[in-house]
Amino acid sequence: MKKCLVVDDSSVIRKVARRILEDIGFEIIEAEDGQKALDACKASMPDAVLLDWNMPVMDGLEFLAKLREEEGGDEPIVVFCTTENDVAHITKAIRAGANEYIMKPFDREILSAKFQEVGLV
Repeated sequence: MKKCLVVDDSSVIRKVARRILEDIGFEIIEAEDGQKALDACKASMPDAVLLDWNMPVMDGLEFLAKLREEEGGDEPIVVFCTTENDVAHITKAIRAGANEYIMKPFDREILSAKFQEVGLV
C-alpha cells in the first residue's frame, strides 16, 4: 500500500484529506507542521506528500527544500495544497521541487484526479 504524508496545521483539512486518500488506497501519516513532517520523512519516506504552505514552526516551502536534500527525498511526489493561488507562489513551489499544485478548498474529485495525473493511483 502506498503511503501519503498529509501536512497541514488544520486538523479538519488533514481529516478530509485522510478520508479521501484512504478511499483511493493510501496509508496516511499526518503532520501539523513542516518540522514534524520532515521528522516523519526521516523515519520512513512516503510515496507522496500533500503539503500546505502556511504552517507554524516550518512552512511548506522550507519543508520541501529540506525534504529534497534528504537521502531519498527526491522520490516522493509532492502536491502543494494551499490557498496561495497567485502565479508567483505556484512558480516558487514548482521551482522548489513540487510536482503539482492544487487549491483549497478541494474535494474528492479534485484530489483523486490530481493523484491520478501524477501516477499515484
